[in-house]
Amino acid sequence: MNSAERFYLPVDGILEMFSSLSGFTHHPVSNVSKAGMGIIKTVKGCWGRRDKTGGAHRSSSSGIPRGSADRLPRVPVQFGVTKPRNCRRIVVLGAPRVGKTNILRRFLGEEFEEHYEPTIEDFYRKLFYIGGEAYQVDLLDAARERDFPAKRRLSILTGDVFLLVFSLDDRESLNEVHKLQREVTAAKAKIHKPARAVKLLVCGNKADLDQRVVAGSEVGQILGEDVPFFETSAKDGTGLEAVFAALATLGGLPHETSPSRHQIISILTYQSLCVGRRGRRRRRLWRGAGAPCAAVDPVAQRPSFSSDLRLVLGSSTKAKKPEVCPVQ
Repeated sequence: MNSAERFYLPVDGILEMFSSLSGFTHHPVSNVSKAGMGIIKTVKGCWGRRDKTGGAHRSSSSGIPRGSADRLPRVPVQFGVTKPRNCRRIVVLGAPRVGKTNILRRFLGEEFEEHYEPTIEDFYRKLFYIGGEAYQVDLLDAARERDFPAKRRLSILTGDVFLLVFSLDDRESLNEVHKLQREVTAAKAKIHKPARAVKLLVCGNKADLDQRVVAGSEVGQILGEDVPFFETSAKDGTGLEAVFAALATLGGLPHETSPSRHQIISILTYQSLCVGRRGRRRRRLWRGAGAPCAAVDPVAQRPSFSSDLRLVLGSSTKAKKPEVCPVQ
């Protein structure tokens, strides 16, 4: 390999070369200089840190930029201020075209989007500052995972609270929710011995439509009378405040996480607020710092599947070591 080849290798090629060279530790490599090996090691270290912290900016199917673990390093926005006990993941499941994405847009403080685009997977993160404490709510809209059972099972196992959505003008979407309800319950039972009550609620969306084919009384008969059920409209906002309040209660979060009870601020203001409160840096705080507020993380990304799998396997072995992987 000549010097020109060394300098014009892409990063992935450098890492591949380094990996191949690292397997020959007992044989000196004469055609790679010590300086060149130092550069490769530095790149490998930086790339390893990138894999731990996350990746790059991508666009979700709903048009809102989201993070991705494929390319660029993720910019941290929390400074370690959110304690693990204040972090929750809400998993949203349901048939296509029932309004899941628009319900999430409402929670994030966005407007209703009339144009429909099929969602592959969206991951959102909303950061709250309430009563002097930071909270983090991750929202996973796993729409297309219905075609990938193992991937969907992993999403279910890592969820803390579940929002199942069907459309009041589509009876088949209610049947889909019934199947999902049983799947969530069965999956969670595998990692919690004895089984715990699943934190789950159901939305019958599109209550603004006149062509309703599902009555509220039928929902209790199919899903069970003890399942919290709300009729909602992502378009005009009907019932959404009650849903968000119920999600907060199920997740053990402050009621101020409901969109109507906090102010949306920029991510930079949120950073200044949290850093200033912790005394790490003397900066002028946002003048409304005492009021509940929240910011949407613009580069949020779903944790890697390997990280989620380690999390699931760790939680499943606390009580009893499983005979098989719970994702299977």
